[in-house]
Order: sequence, then structure tokens, then C-alpha cells
Amino acid sequence: METDYSADDIAAATSLQFFQYIYISITTFWTYNYACSLHEEWRFLLVSHWTKAKGLYIATRYVPFLLLATNLYLSFIPNETPGKCRVLDNICSGLDILLGVCSECFFILRTCALWNNNRILLAAILVTAFTFLGASIGITFATTAPATYAISAIPGITGCYQSSSSLQLFIPFLLLCAFELGLMTLTLIRAIQSWRQNPSRLYIVLLNHNIFYYTCGLLFSVANIFTSLLLHYSYHAILHDFQFIILAILATRMHRHLWQMKRQSHGSDALMQIPMSDMSPPECTT
Repeated sequence: METDYSADDIAAATSLQFFQYIYISITTFWTYNYACSLHEEWRFLLVSHWTKAKGLYIATRYVPFLLLATNLYLSFIPNETPGKCRVLDNICSGLDILLGVCSECFFILRTCALWNNNRILLAAILVTAFTFLGASIGITFATTAPATYAISAIPGITGCYQSSSSLQLFIPFLLLCAFELGLMTLTLIRAIQSWRQNPSRLYIVLLNHNIFYYTCGLLFSVANIFTSLLLHYSYHAILHDFQFIILAILATRMHRHLWQMKRQSHGSDALMQIPMSDMSPPECTT
């Protein structure tokens, strides 16, 4: 006997299947990216000095494996319960936040380096970052904790989703968008002020990296704001993890590129203009 399913059941099942396809694609893309850069990866890990920036690099580079594994487990393991879905979703949210913080830390350091590690600017950036981070964590877990989770009513469709999505989920991306816009503004101001005085190739690459990273972050944040507000079922979270994984790829690739340029330019006057070295700035000056 055939069973009739409602339009909501079909829409929910379709969103779960689409979510699975997206995560398979993201996992394939991440694995391919890692395999293609494996030679550079291990050369950097084995040759570069152990600094705080290197520890930050390792965290940014390998947290996505945990994030993808958790989401794949959530998407493909059958017979989920609402409690299990909530726990796994909270783990994914925590990994997203950790990955976002690690990626942004690279560019906080870079922005401060462009401003000669000014103490006042660094303090202002850190206060803003911790304020936005605390607000994002509070909103994220306050929203997901009481949320109702559901599984597909159609047999054979695995995964679960929030059946009662909250509009507050767009706020962390709005805060991230504002923070990156602020860092981009600081970068552009410094570029205008110092362009003629500091025409070194390293300086130009550093500015290009910063602007490209912030532009990608802003575009993804705006896209996530709209998907969180307008889409339902699993669709509203379809770009959440993708944004942080792309930003992690950009942050680590750009860091390796800067490290390679430092090695190639070792002993030249170009590096004297920007105290980047291994992303471990010298003593701050006001």
C-alpha cells in the first residue's frame, strides 16, 4: 500500500538530500585541496620555526576535518534522536566558531602589522573581537538549545534538521560582516597612507591578501544572512560551514605564501618594512 506524504514531508526530505550532496561536495573539495598542497604543507610544517602562529596554522588547517566528519556523521547515520541531533549540531556550531576565530586571528595580526603594531589599535580590535565573539556564542547556543529537531518522515532519508528555525541565527554573520568590514577599512586606510612610502612586493602581496580575504568573508556573510532569513528546513544552514572552510583555506594558503616569500626575500630590505616574519610581531609601539 502506497503512503501519501505531505508537501512538507517531501520538502524536508529534499532539503536533507541536498544537504548530503553539498557536504559530499565540500568534503571532496577539501580533500582535493589538501592533497594538492600536501608537499607545501609538510615543507612548511617541517622547516618553519615553532611559533604561536604555527600553532594557529595547525588548528586552522585541521579543525575542518573534525567539522566535516561530524557533519557527515550527522547526515548519513540513520535513526537519529532529537537529543543526538542537538548534541551533534552544537558540536558543529562550536567547531564553526573555533575555525572562524582561528582564521580571523591571522588577519588581525596582519592588520596590526600594517599599522606597525600600534597598541591602541590592537586593544580596540581585540575588545571588538571579544565582544562580537561573546555575543555570537551566546546567540548561537541560546538559539539552538531550545530548538526542535526533526527527521524525515520518508523512510531511507537520513539526517535531521531544525523544524523551528529562529531568525536570530543571522546575527552572528551580521557581526562577522561588521568586523571584517572594519578590518578592511583599516587595511584600505593604511594602504592609502603608505602606498608611496612602502612599494615593496611583500607589502603589496600583504594588502592583496587582506582585501581578497575580507571580500570573500563579506560575500559569504551576506549570503548566510539571506539564507538564514529566507530559507527553511536544512537549506537555511547550507552555507554555514562552507563559509568557514573556505576562509580557513584562504587563511592557511596565504600564510604559507607569505612564509615562502619571507624565505625567498631573507636578508633583503623588503622585510624590514613590515614586521611580519612568522606572523609573530615584535614589541608593540604606540
